[in-house]
Amino acid sequence: MRMLGAKTLLIVLFLQALLVSMVTEAASANKVKRVKPPKPVKPVQEILTCKSRKSRCFMKRIKCPVECPKVKPKNPKDKACFLDCYSPKCEAVCKSRKPNCNGPGAACYDPRFIGGDGIVFYFHGKRNEHFSLISDSDLQINARFIGLRPEGRTRDYTWIQALGFKFGHHNFTLEAARTQKWDDDVDHIKLSYDGKELFIPEGHSSEWNSPEGDIQVERTATSNSLTVKVLDVAEISVNVIPVSEEDSKIHNYQIPTNDSFAHLEVQFRFFGLSSKVEGILGRTYRPDFENPAKPGVAMPVVGGDDKYKTSSLLAADCALCVFSPKEIKDGNDDSPMMEYGMLDCTGGGNGIICKK
Repeated sequence: MRMLGAKTLLIVLFLQALLVSMVTEAASANKVKRVKPPKPVKPVQEILTCKSRKSRCFMKRIKCPVECPKVKPKNPKDKACFLDCYSPKCEAVCKSRKPNCNGPGAACYDPRFIGGDGIVFYFHGKRNEHFSLISDSDLQINARFIGLRPEGRTRDYTWIQALGFKFGHHNFTLEAARTQKWDDDVDHIKLSYDGKELFIPEGHSSEWNSPEGDIQVERTATSNSLTVKVLDVAEISVNVIPVSEEDSKIHNYQIPTNDSFAHLEVQFRFFGLSSKVEGILGRTYRPDFENPAKPGVAMPVVGGDDKYKTSSLLAADCALCVFSPKEIKDGNDDSPMMEYGMLDCTGGGNGIICKK
């Protein structure tokens, strides 16, 4: 009996120890392990190089800011890294890839311009006619206006529907396609290069380059937004938008139900325009230009219909047009015009303030 009792006791003690071990292991398994949070990954900042021989920053390697490390961000709403080769600082800056209607070189709304001098003015023109926005020795940019004149109005309401570019011996056009009912998910941009229709697949960052490499077109959204770059001459940001019902009511446009009046919002940047540049917008970049727009006026309208009217979207036959690609420009890198693209503008309407 004593032997049986001792064996039983040993078995009980063994089982008890085993049970304690199992409980301890289970408790250890159920413990929440503290995991250190991963260290934030520092974005890889792209390094860019100014390749324009006209730039004082020629061949300098410049790093993008941390705030916008990529030239082509995956999210089209993010700001992109932009290498400003024509800034005295030779720096990369962050900027939106969409047109800034309150910045210099803007042409938006009905249509409202902001000149190279930072002054706001309106140029109404006439519907279904063409006018020169820029006319320089090696660059001609015309605009086609669309519009309507409701009963009782003395002038047309107008918007920019298309742009025509002449540079060197090449032509390029960009149009907002007419559509009865606007749909944000449908692309309304029509393009052509040297008379042939140009197709660029829809999608953010989809792009096309001309055979000579002198013009690049890149989508900055899935549809209806893009940037056009004419090598060493200009960069143009473009949106296609309709006239909204709200705007129609506010301004009494009386937009009909069978046309959304799709038109362009545009912002231009120019590199090295000559001191003889002409055009509705171009003349504001001349160092001797005195803007006739009266400050403080709600809608300072500037005329010039007769001086800047052209016979077509790709004609350079306005009274003051100076396009002649064989001529050599007289501009130089020290011209004040080179700095107009660096203006920072804030505000709205005619209360815009621009600072260098």
